[in-house]
Amino acid sequence: MGKRDIAIVLLLALLLFGAFRVVTYLDNSQQTSQTEMVHDAVRKAALTCYAVEGAYPGTLSYLEENYGLSYDHSRYLVAYDAFASNLFPDIRVIEQKAG
Repeated sequence: MGKRDIAIVLLLALLLFGAFRVVTYLDNSQQTSQTEMVHDAVRKAALTCYAVEGAYPGTLSYLEENYGLSYDHSRYLVAYDAFASNLFPDIRVIEQKAG
């Protein structure tokens, strides 16, 4: 095997590695985007509730029952901590890994 063949093999290996990194990055970016969409949906439902009722809801289930909030419970864990009815709640969304 000559120097040129080794250079070609190394170049192909680098290209494959680069392609793998790009696909991984795009997949992570898509997951982050979907998690942000769930967070935004919860936030908007809470804001709508405040606009309509004059208070933030005490529970996430209230938003689901009364404001049409819906998300995949098996895929996302949503922490909704309401401190007081006049303070915006703390909302955290975590994607649960399958497995």
